[in-house]
Amino acid sequence: MKKIIIKGAITILLFFGTWFALTQIDWVKVFKVQKVTDKTEQKLGELFWEIFKKTEKENKNIHVVNSIESIVTQICKSNKIDRETIKIHVLNKDEINAFALPNGHLIVYSGLILNSDNQEELIGVICHEIAHIELNHVMKKLVKEIGLSVLISMTTGNGGSEIIKETAKILSSSAFDRSLEKEADIKAVDYLVSAKVNPEPFANFLYKPSNKEHDAIEYLTWISTHPDSKERAEYIIEYSKNKLTGYEPILSTETWEKLKIELNE
Repeated sequence: MKKIIIKGAITILLFFGTWFALTQIDWVKVFKVQKVTDKTEQKLGELFWEIFKKTEKENKNIHVVNSIESIVTQICKSNKIDRETIKIHVLNKDEINAFALPNGHLIVYSGLILNSDNQEELIGVICHEIAHIELNHVMKKLVKEIGLSVLISMTTGNGGSEIIKETAKILSSSAFDRSLEKEADIKAVDYLVSAKVNPEPFANFLYKPSNKEHDAIEYLTWISTHPDSKERAEYIIEYSKNKLTGYEPILSTETWEKLKIELNE
């Protein structure tokens, strides 16, 4: 009986202790910080995209744009992702790369499309980058490496153009934390399976540096920013086992082949 009374007293103390701790939190301040962060992300997305827009050539070919838009739309539809949150941009550059910017901007270089052996490889990389966006990895990375106060100063015009350029460079050429990369890989597989796209080519894409002789500077950009490619390919294959067997292409064979032809011209 004595033990029951003691346990009851401890439970009551824990309840009131927790309640008291929660009442000490300035929830208004917490939500204001979140609102500031959301506004900061939107502004940063605009600033960074403007940098790439001015320094790189955006592909306006209607077939190229529609083909990549079709891929993103199908992935979003199959995974209940708000399509309006993903802003896709195809840039004409030989570098084999794709990366996410704040506020849902997703940049794909033509070099990535041309060097994908099949559409599933390309779709896998796109899914990986969409996962970074949906899991809020982009802002987590920036806050950790740059700091929220510096990011906010950029959006108020006090950051300096060079700082903004260097920060944009971080997003296009440096890796996320290993744990975030794995989280994005696993989420990408889920996206692929839901869209009835075979995840195996995505894993195979990670093996390419060791299986093919490519110019290191030209080819390894995306892979070099996503280390441990062999380990990642292995757990992607393991995780995707028995997930789905009936795969369907998003683009027709004719559309995929024409996409590459248009980019080569």
